[in-house]
Amino acid sequence: MNAPGPLYLIAAGTLAAAAYVWWSNSQAGAADSSNSTDGGFFTGLADNMISGVQNAFTDPVTATQNANVQAFLRMIRVGEGTSGPNGYTTLFGGGQFTDLSKHPNIAVTRNGYTSTAAGAYQILYGTWLEAQAALGLPDFSPASQDLAAAWLIKRRGALADVQNGAVDTAIAKCNREWASLPGSPYGQPTVTLAQAETNFAAYGGVQTDAGVGV
Repeated sequence: MNAPGPLYLIAAGTLAAAAYVWWSNSQAGAADSSNSTDGGFFTGLADNMISGVQNAFTDPVTATQNANVQAFLRMIRVGEGTSGPNGYTTLFGGGQFTDLSKHPNIAVTRNGYTSTAAGAYQILYGTWLEAQAALGLPDFSPASQDLAAAWLIKRRGALADVQNGAVDTAIAKCNREWASLPGSPYGQPTVTLAQAETNFAAYGGVQTDAGVGV
């Protein structure tokens, strides 16, 4: 028998949490129960479960534990040229930095492009500041970079697509975030869609929309 998957565990945890929240709320409102319009335990439980599952598909922290999200992030890194052991300390153009306490914010010119892109997901400094503020990230560590990338995927409206395995759909939404993705309009080298799909699968992702195209 297969071990429970991440979403199964999330759902189980959500069920328990929802039950407790409903019970707490019902106790708080017991004194005024004669005027209550509460639909009962299962109605309250269902509402909390729906909210919890929705959060699981939109919260970057939760999402980074999902196998498909992890595979998608690795797929991005392959295209960005940061899949090696030094990927999290890579500057635009391939140089390295050492201080992971903050984004290096070093402008590098290479092949006609000047960019502050850095880290495993080649995040621009300005973009990093937005992600950092949104998530309260304390540093530029690998964990923070992963969370920022998941947040960028979410901002493109593709986080649920990735978790559901809709890789081609997610790529089409994210190829303006990462110039290496198929269909990116920036004129930089890109991987092919077939290559991206193969990389996603190689890192344990399960695709559900093969052949949709970008």
